[in-house]
Amino acid sequence: MNYITNYYYCHHIQSFVNQTWLGRYEVPVDDSTNMLIWSFIVSVFSLGGWVGAIHSGSLPVTYGRKKALLFNNIVALVAALLMVFSLMAKSFEMILLGRFLYGYNVGMGLSVHLMYLGESSPKKLRGFLTLTSSIFIGLGKVMGQIVGIKEVMGTDDMWPWLMALGGLPAIIQFVTLLFFPEAPRYLYIDKGDTEGSKKALQWLWQEDDLKMEMDDMEKERESMQGQKSKTVWDMLTSRCVRWQVLALVIPCACVQFCGINAIYFYAFDIFRESGVAEDNMHYLSIGIGATELISISLCSLLIDRAGRKMLMGYGYLLMGVIMSILVVMLSIKDLFSWFPYVNIALIFSVICVYGLGPSGVSMALPADLFLQAWRPSAYVISGSVNWLGLFLIGMFFPYIVDALGQFCFLVFVAYCMFSSAFMLCFIPETKGKCMVEIMEDFNKLNYKNRETDTEKADFVLETTF
Repeated sequence: MNYITNYYYCHHIQSFVNQTWLGRYEVPVDDSTNMLIWSFIVSVFSLGGWVGAIHSGSLPVTYGRKKALLFNNIVALVAALLMVFSLMAKSFEMILLGRFLYGYNVGMGLSVHLMYLGESSPKKLRGFLTLTSSIFIGLGKVMGQIVGIKEVMGTDDMWPWLMALGGLPAIIQFVTLLFFPEAPRYLYIDKGDTEGSKKALQWLWQEDDLKMEMDDMEKERESMQGQKSKTVWDMLTSRCVRWQVLALVIPCACVQFCGINAIYFYAFDIFRESGVAEDNMHYLSIGIGATELISISLCSLLIDRAGRKMLMGYGYLLMGVIMSILVVMLSIKDLFSWFPYVNIALIFSVICVYGLGPSGVSMALPADLFLQAWRPSAYVISGSVNWLGLFLIGMFFPYIVDALGQFCFLVFVAYCMFSSAFMLCFIPETKGKCMVEIMEDFNKLNYKNRETDTEKADFVLETTF
């Protein structure tokens, strides 16, 4: 929610910075300094997300997935309190710290949440359940857009409370998570707690026949016997997971480069060209957020039927085609009065395809790619690339727009086409398969010119920090 509401409280924070500066130094802040402070407030969120992603590889391994999530919710509550009291304390530094902690909360929460779901869900529902992260991100965007309008909380008095709303989901998750068990696979494989794992599965699945799942976990645990420990660096250099890492980074972690942020950026200009009044812009943006939420929800129903490979591969392909058409339409927008309306339709189409494919699958696929002990390190890599990508887009996209105009979309078209070809041509389908079966499929790529099987591949299945 904090990520999307930047647009709504931008002028409130800049006004607050100016008033605070005037009270301290008895001179108004100059425009360049004000914009610099605002830039730090925006970008520090990505920096916090990166730090949180790095810690998502160590805390869940040491203390367990559940305790890491509980700690992470406390971080969000501290951030919310900083936002609420920043106006009273007349300190924009508290906003900076709060934004960093919010970023940390999201960076760690996304990774550990996906770990917990991937290690707790049956394989026939693994895609659907891991997709709930994307659904709630979409819901957070829509809720942020709704409460951020001036009729609700987008006012001079309410903006600190608007920024503190991220603490509400943290309270709900903290309370409810106390009643949930630890992730069954973590208990069985990492801790060797067979009975605790079985009880957790019975509580989560509400089933007594757990033989297939227990056998699957036993195969993973047996494959770990006698293997030396690996670090994150070893993961990056190990041949036995080379293609999994490529699949993790190129179509999933680099999803920031598919152009969705450019679409949101350009949407308001296209709305203005179509004659939409400035006061009504917020309502159209709510429509964009609702479109993304609905399409992600549809993806959750399709992912375990259509498969990850098809949804993501063809999703990127369609996004590339639609954005190519959008570049052409933006170049000739003045030929006919109805062309801006076509551009609005193209924007909604890109967002719909993004939600149906790349947005959802980029969350679900990483949970399928790695065996138990590789997973925390995988999420460190995925989170780091994702958050650094978001930071780079935020820093350099305005300059790209100034230099290329509507042709900036061609950069994202190239990425979409490359990711589509990579996904469709190289990455095996993972739906309905257990972790060992998926690793065997990837072994055919990792050891393409060798006769090998899962046991011969030097799998190192235990991560230490």
